[in-house]
Amino acid sequence: MMTSRPIRARISRSAFLHNYRLAKGLAPRARAWAVIKADAYGHGQWRAVETLRDEADGFAVLECENAVALRAAGVKQPILLLEGIFSARDALTVAEHRLTTVVHCLEQLELLLASVPGGSPLAIYLKINTGMNRLGLNAVDLARARKMLAGVDNLTLTMMTHFAEADGGRGVNEQLERFSAMTGDWTVPVSLANSAALLRYPQTHADWVRPGIMLYGSSPFAECSAAELGLQAVMALDSEIIAVQQLVQGDRVGYGGTFVAARPMRIGIVACGYADGYPRHAPSGTPVAVQGCMTETVGRVSMDMLACDLTNIPEAGPGAPVTLWGNGLAGYVPADAVAKAAGTIAYELFCALAPRVPVRFVD
Repeated sequence: MMTSRPIRARISRSAFLHNYRLAKGLAPRARAWAVIKADAYGHGQWRAVETLRDEADGFAVLECENAVALRAAGVKQPILLLEGIFSARDALTVAEHRLTTVVHCLEQLELLLASVPGGSPLAIYLKINTGMNRLGLNAVDLARARKMLAGVDNLTLTMMTHFAEADGGRGVNEQLERFSAMTGDWTVPVSLANSAALLRYPQTHADWVRPGIMLYGSSPFAECSAAELGLQAVMALDSEIIAVQQLVQGDRVGYGGTFVAARPMRIGIVACGYADGYPRHAPSGTPVAVQGCMTETVGRVSMDMLACDLTNIPEAGPGAPVTLWGNGLAGYVPADAVAKAAGTIAYELFCALAPRVPVRFVD
């Protein structure tokens, strides 16, 4: 899609490759799922697939129809359904297209075993609830699942769990201990690590890791930047200054007049608003780059525009480049810093990028 409006997003193929290779390098004995759910965290599923087609050990998605589309596009690697199946039709699709499916409850397992013809190859990730309390089998249901699977032929089984606080102070030890206690003497492949665990806890690397947010160049840790982790920003959101206003002390900016100039100021109006995916709740002071200089937003974000302080950037006028986040035309603005200012996380910024924003796939 092309538009005369200056806002653009760019997706860097080289940065995405770099981040996947970094994940692989951190866990050299494990294979790595490239997690591309939610349209590759807003970056475009097909861009992600084309970038990693020759390198990814496997792709992890949410919807069965997406997995089928990947097979139709010639993807030969394993494809993992992260929430498993929702119907008998899904179960048959798993068998027909050689998909790997998470099983997180007995109902899913019963549906799968009842729907798939006997003797068909079946690849299951049996998910255990070790403390997230979202999806996963408890100890009693796990024992029942083991009995149900005992006589299944052509079964490839992997055990998995998901960490709730790999990015926080409590870490992973408690959940790891529960996982070991629950799996007991099962000697099957194991998948444990999300991005945070992969980066911080080598003991979780096991057989398969599941990098998600780190693939897109964002840090899973509040106290550690993406750059410090060696990650590269994949998405850049750029626009331009479309107007300049001169303020005197006491002038207000934007809806509700929430920003009041404490001194004479020069502000720029940027062609970017919440209808483009920029967070409406981002407050005054959110970082933004203009013509190679860091500055801050002022006032409320509107549907199609936001304002920023140009007082110390006198050379910036209409047409000056603006980077909202990422490694953009006007400088580098960490998406994590924008998200922190807005009281959210970079995942939400990326996933919220609006369809009206043109996207270029670069390098």
